[in-house]
Amino acid sequence: MHQCAHHHTENQNYGSAFAIGVVLNVVFVVVEAGYGFYSHSLALLADAGHNLSDVLGLLIAWGGYALAKVPPCNKRTYGWRSTTILAALLNALILLVAIGGIAWEAIHRFQDPAEVAAPTVIIVALIGVVINTITALLFMKGRHGDLNIRGAFLHMAADALLSLGVAVAGVLILYTQWNWIDPATSLLIAVVIFIATTDLLRESMNYALQAVPKKIDLDDVNAYLLRLPGVTAVHDLHVWAMSTTEIALTAHLVKPQLENNDALLKKIAHDLDHEFQISHATVQIESSVDAANCRQAEAGSL
Repeated sequence: MHQCAHHHTENQNYGSAFAIGVVLNVVFVVVEAGYGFYSHSLALLADAGHNLSDVLGLLIAWGGYALAKVPPCNKRTYGWRSTTILAALLNALILLVAIGGIAWEAIHRFQDPAEVAAPTVIIVALIGVVINTITALLFMKGRHGDLNIRGAFLHMAADALLSLGVAVAGVLILYTQWNWIDPATSLLIAVVIFIATTDLLRESMNYALQAVPKKIDLDDVNAYLLRLPGVTAVHDLHVWAMSTTEIALTAHLVKPQLENNDALLKKIAHDLDHEFQISHATVQIESSVDAANCRQAEAGSL
């Protein structure tokens, strides 16, 4: 006896947030890069390069977010939901490349530190603090429930802090004339970005490999299913991410008395969604484990 319990949650619309974030950051990248060349500041150029990668990251995340809303069809029965996972993974990889470029150039600049127009660096960096903070706030609400949105939020929040770091470096150079502070700040930027990226990379890789999401304790899910009325065993329990916002579950429940289970399935869907954030559950109810194994053996011999 096979029955399904599906429950879908609605997500906040972040289309306008992505649009505003992209426009703000494109304008800032142009301004920051121009002043970086003018003032010979590697810190500004490094921050502009990272902000450019964030623009690309926002576009990728936006694309994944938009494709995830495309309805399912006969060829793609889950639609394009998993593109949000691919977007998060690609963003993490792009950030790693950007980190390598920043670190490489900073190491070379240590050998021949250039003079830096500190006042210009300070002003432009403070503008970056404002723009990156505004952009981060656009994604603040969704950072807990969506890995794709969290990636966008973390990048923008980190950039706000890093721009603040560039401004502090400008102040130090202004009063000390120690131009080596500029490449040192660039290296610090690279380290901070790397630390912020590792968790995103690890979690998006796990999502792509259909691992159990970090926020789900499989033992707790199994224990909940075993506590259901009339259930004597649970097997073939699988939990994975369909997208960065939806978690799916399939399970076989052994229930010797196969009465009308509609109410039970409704309860399962409600509890899994509210207790474990699993929004798409497919449950197969069987009278015994032996009967299930028998049916699987017959299916395999066809």
